[in-house]
Amino acid sequence: MISRLRRGRVALPSVAAGVLLALSLPPWGWWPLGLAGAGVLYWRLAGLRLRTRIWSGWLAGLGCYAIGLFWARAFNWYGAVVLILVEALFFALAAALTPPVRGRAPAFVAACTLAEALRMTWPFGGLPLGGVFLGQAGGPLVQLARLGGPLLITSAVWAGGVAAATIATWLWARRSRAAAPSVAGAVVIAVGLVAMTVAGAVVPDGGSPVGTVRVALVQGGGQRGVSKEQVSPTTVYDAQLSAMYAVAVAHPHPELVVWPEDVVALDRPLAGSPEAATLSRMAKRLRTTLMVGVTEPASATTFRNEVVAWGPRGNIVGVFEKVHRVPFGEYVPLRSFFAHFADLSGVPTDAVPGDGTGFMRTPAGPIGLLVSFEIFYAGRSHESVRAGAELLAVPTNTSSYSTSQVPTQETAAGVVQTIETGRDLVQAAPTGFSAVVTQRGVVVERSDLGKRQELFATVALRRGMTPYDHWGDLPVLILSALLLVFGWVRQLRYS
Repeated sequence: MISRLRRGRVALPSVAAGVLLALSLPPWGWWPLGLAGAGVLYWRLAGLRLRTRIWSGWLAGLGCYAIGLFWARAFNWYGAVVLILVEALFFALAAALTPPVRGRAPAFVAACTLAEALRMTWPFGGLPLGGVFLGQAGGPLVQLARLGGPLLITSAVWAGGVAAATIATWLWARRSRAAAPSVAGAVVIAVGLVAMTVAGAVVPDGGSPVGTVRVALVQGGGQRGVSKEQVSPTTVYDAQLSAMYAVAVAHPHPELVVWPEDVVALDRPLAGSPEAATLSRMAKRLRTTLMVGVTEPASATTFRNEVVAWGPRGNIVGVFEKVHRVPFGEYVPLRSFFAHFADLSGVPTDAVPGDGTGFMRTPAGPIGLLVSFEIFYAGRSHESVRAGAELLAVPTNTSSYSTSQVPTQETAAGVVQTIETGRDLVQAAPTGFSAVVTQRGVVVERSDLGKRQELFATVALRRGMTPYDHWGDLPVLILSALLLVFGWVRQLRYS
């Protein structure tokens, strides 16, 4: 009985910590819950042995990702279960790397940051969805993206949790007249977070506009929560063509028209196809740059996921091939191995990975392309902006998800992208969300899910660089590694 009680004292707060972190994420989220969840986990890990810390961290990961990655069931439920169990191991790793007594605060923040950095890149290219930084898109800490991108926001969430837990413990001890811990460190952390947030809000944000572009985002609309096998490509394509009527009668015509990802799905090469001829005529008639998501076969077992741009003269002015593919969505890694455990018929062919920066020079201006899943990766926009992009464009497709969970997390990722790069961002999705976001992270236009809509906006072109554009993730990674070492040196001296 005593053993069960002890396990419950570890398990329940750990799971609760993860749930609070998950509920800070879109679409449910309120950003302070992220700090609360981080604080509960920091408090619970105090004094625990290694094995118990690992158990506590893994349970927190389960609480977080069972909710934060609930969307994965759209592929298959058993795959979603495996994904959640595996992703939770990154929380277990962070907990294992946190010292039990001395040096806990710096090491905890560092370990959680480094574990998240690893999760964003491994395995199979990583999975930033469900990351705690997305829960801060509507809060003040998002301004830190300008200084250090998603990883600095992640560090701030865990540091804020340390400060909150320490102050809460001090208040509880004072009330119960027990020995109270020092709150000096917590105060320093809180002041530091406020100072960094203010600094993030005032550092260079892309600079003054060097030009403007009239943009139209075309959302054909349709049923959500269905796979590409359940909807004819012709139906999707026709919906996009129908939605173009409002664009065709707009005056003045937009200079840039963005269609979503893979709304032109071909079983033959694009060159010489009727679709290519239609899109060419459309761009020429409207005297606009028309960006369209196209898939075309590359071989019997592979396909290309591209963004093709037609210029005002009707000629193709740029082609970008998606670099960061969705594992088990657009390709199956280790296909022969996983075929023994799952039905892979839903992904019969593999997308060919591109190798570009995402930068495309068009008559409408220099554009940085992030195709769908790539919006969650800071490195993709980082490369295109450094190559000269003055505007970010995101053709995406989230139609297979019946709920708003992935579309809202995608919008949150777009907010972070605009702040970290100092660039306006436009996003087009076949069933939503299509959106326009300013370089300060303000969503000025957003479509409704499932509806046929066209969004019109005038967006700015910018050339200035933010600190994150210059430095990237390296400063945060180095500082986290140093703090982790410092924390463990203190623990070992104490031991």
